[in-house]
Amino acid sequence: MANLTLSLDDELLQKARETALRERTSVNALVRDYLTRYVGANNRRLEALDAMDALAERNKSTSKERWTRDSLHERRNG
Repeated sequence: MANLTLSLDDELLQKARETALRERTSVNALVRDYLTRYVGANNRRLEALDAMDALAERNKSTSKERWTRDSLHERRNG
């Protein structure tokens, strides 16, 4: 397991230690948990973007028509 050195404000670190103690954990465990969730969320975002790109690629229109803001918001009568 790798070690990581962080530079933190003394007051922030003290508050983190106190909070971790109340929650019966450690600052190390809190940082590890945060980074695990951060990486997981980032991976899910990237997977969602990849899925959207794949969907857009499969559904490319062969039409030469270009949409404008006005044409997309036209109201049809009748």
